[in-house]
Amino acid sequence: TGIVSALDRSLGGDGQNGPAIDHLIQSDAAINPGNSGGPLLDSAGRLIGINTAIYSPSGASAGIGFAVPVDTVNRVVPQLIKDGKYLRPALGIEVDEGINQRLARLGNIEGVVILRVTPDSAAAAAGLQGARISGDGGIVPGDSIVAVEGKKVVNVAQLLSRLDDYKVGDVVKVTVLRDGNKVDVLVSLQPGL
Repeated sequence: TGIVSALDRSLGGDGQNGPAIDHLIQSDAAINPGNSGGPLLDSAGRLIGINTAIYSPSGASAGIGFAVPVDTVNRVVPQLIKDGKYLRPALGIEVDEGINQRLARLGNIEGVVILRVTPDSAAAAAGLQGARISGDGGIVPGDSIVAVEGKKVVNVAQLLSRLDDYKVGDVVKVTVLRDGNKVDVLVSLQPGL
């Protein structure tokens, strides 16, 4: 037994490709090695998550446990059963966390800079704009994504996490900074790679 001590936690990832696992439930219930895949139940016996990992500085079964919420399981598992894989919802853009961090340190950007819009993608159909080279060889910034459905986005991992709240085919409102102005763009999410 234990308590849920936090929600929407993330584990892993390298900052480049986003967190390996996000939207986790954090609990102080003892999770032993080998319990991954087991249920996390509430006091009424209802399934609220699937145990996934434990952080234990001592190596014992005491520490902080993490579970994938049942809502995520209900969204992902049927697709795994049907198709044998999970297709992450995507916009059809190229981004890079390293470049984003450098630009943020220089104070030149807010949100996630779109480096390139993939031709024939959902982003292209919606009119999102990537960076481009000017006639004199300089770089002209494109759109910077600052929110998805009104929820703030400050880095690539957070963008991927926000998109993962939806499924392929959902239409989401993406707020971008374009020429200093906030613009809302509707994008129908496509399968990611």
